[in-house]
Amino acid sequence: MKLALVMAIVVVVGLVLVISIYNKLVGLRQGVRQGVADIDAQLRQRHDLIPNLVETVKGYAGHESATLEAVIAARKAAASGAPSSGSEQQLRGALDNLLALGEAYPDLKASANFQSLQSELADVEDKLAAARRALNAAAARFNAARESFPAVLFANALGFTEADFHRLDASEQGTVDQVPRINF
Repeated sequence: MKLALVMAIVVVVGLVLVISIYNKLVGLRQGVRQGVADIDAQLRQRHDLIPNLVETVKGYAGHESATLEAVIAARKAAASGAPSSGSEQQLRGALDNLLALGEAYPDLKASANFQSLQSELADVEDKLAAARRALNAAAARFNAARESFPAVLFANALGFTEADFHRLDASEQGTVDQVPRINF
């Protein structure tokens, strides 16, 4: 009788432990997914600003067509959602070149539209960097909890795989919606 009671207590404690581990890992995994969604939102916002910025620059420096076409092509490549062939880095470089035109054209630099869009883009870049840091922190917390004892005994069996710090899976990359072009 005592042995049966002890065995029942051990089984109940084990079951409570597994449920507790599962619930903790679910919560941490959701934090990683939220981080991925936050990055998607910031990338979408960045992509939405680019056509407006290009149209503003066209009004002042339309003959800089090579720079403008490079920005448009880089945005299109990044917006396609293709697994990173450096498309976001290429877009960032093209945007830097576009923003540098503000230095070469004083009228453009003085334009309230250009200044506003430049400020919005800088804000989005800051938020994107923060979202990436948050994703890395969430992935680190999840991976640490997943690899800690006793969770390591159950994590794989419960379907919890390691979160990636460096790149997003194609299914997580979300599609960047196309925005209507706005002419100033």
